[in-house]
Amino acid sequence: MILQAVFSRPSSKCEAVLGKPYVKVRIWKEASSSIKSAADGSVYLAEFYTKTQVFHKKFTRDEFDSFVKEHAGTTFRTVVERTEDKEITVMSNRHGEIRTVEKQLDGKNTSHFGNKEKKYLLPQGKPIPFMVKLGLMSAEGKVIAQKYDKFRQINRYLEFIEDTLKEMHVEESSYTEERPLRVVDFGCGKSYLTFAVYYYLAYVRKIPVHIIGLDLKEDVIELCSKLAKEFGYTNLEFFVGNVEKFNHKEKPDIIITLHACDTATDYAMNYAVKNSARAILCVPCCQHVINTQLSSGKSYPDDGPFSSLLKYGIIRERLSALATDVLRAECLEQQGYNVQVMEFIDMEHTPKNLLIRAVKKSSSNEKVAQDQKIAEQKSRVRANALLGELGVSQTLFQLMKD
Repeated sequence: MILQAVFSRPSSKCEAVLGKPYVKVRIWKEASSSIKSAADGSVYLAEFYTKTQVFHKKFTRDEFDSFVKEHAGTTFRTVVERTEDKEITVMSNRHGEIRTVEKQLDGKNTSHFGNKEKKYLLPQGKPIPFMVKLGLMSAEGKVIAQKYDKFRQINRYLEFIEDTLKEMHVEESSYTEERPLRVVDFGCGKSYLTFAVYYYLAYVRKIPVHIIGLDLKEDVIELCSKLAKEFGYTNLEFFVGNVEKFNHKEKPDIIITLHACDTATDYAMNYAVKNSARAILCVPCCQHVINTQLSSGKSYPDDGPFSSLLKYGIIRERLSALATDVLRAECLEQQGYNVQVMEFIDMEHTPKNLLIRAVKKSSSNEKVAQDQKIAEQKSRVRANALLGELGVSQTLFQLMKD
């Protein structure tokens, strides 16, 4: 039985066939036994993605089988299906030739469907209140199949948090109830990550912590505040607000974001620097500013170093995203942070998979301070050269100047 199928690489006839310009479709077998179909008790849930929207549907087993048969390799050129022990990939080329590749899943792969060999900082098999309430886990502590990607994302982010704590030399005794470790999550959304970081720090690591989650959506913040109170998370607060205008009487130790869109990441980093945060962990998303400047009609010479990269829209978009993130990294380095840019999670789970991690350096002696100044100056030279060659400005640099 197929447990999950992901349809990607839509053909030119996708919109005509399905009614909308879908870019991806995810379908998975519903784990809950309380939902029954008229046919055989199986219900499949589906998410249909356009570039800006997500649509949800339900399929019976027969409807799901028909959808796969009709659209695999035709409407969508790539389909990856997963059973309990196999991964089946259906691919077609531009000539319409379809081929199928099967791969036996080993222990590592089958962890996607609940194999407990994989060790996570928030383990499977043990019910965690916020995960059960937010629909990530069953009451028995089993990760819900369609939420496994989110579960892996959360745990991966926590691994970066743990590495950051080590670099900051944070121990259980480093902070107290009177002076807790202060964390702000900008653009917290439904707050899977916010709750996870609080639970991990307060209940797993036993570190006194105070966390603030900020988002623009009032209904989401209202729900998160209600849940925090229900779980007894007394030092977890949520506020409605814009990262650009956020202010709080207590300075943060750590700033985190997960897929804060476009310039929200820049404003979060700016807030961290201006308030001397010890660490910053950001997974950026949807970097439009530089791409807009590059596509605004400015003429680039055909013999220029970037002319080929700017010719094609999708390549220009990716170049803009990479340039944005590397400039953010350079800017943080110029502000005295030790910066790393790392892969956040596998591309198959999310295309927004770069994490920028910055930890404030300590100038322990004169030589270290001098080396730091030299590194910051080299960073300025590199960043100015890139900005100049592209002929663009970058939001974080502008905020720092202001």
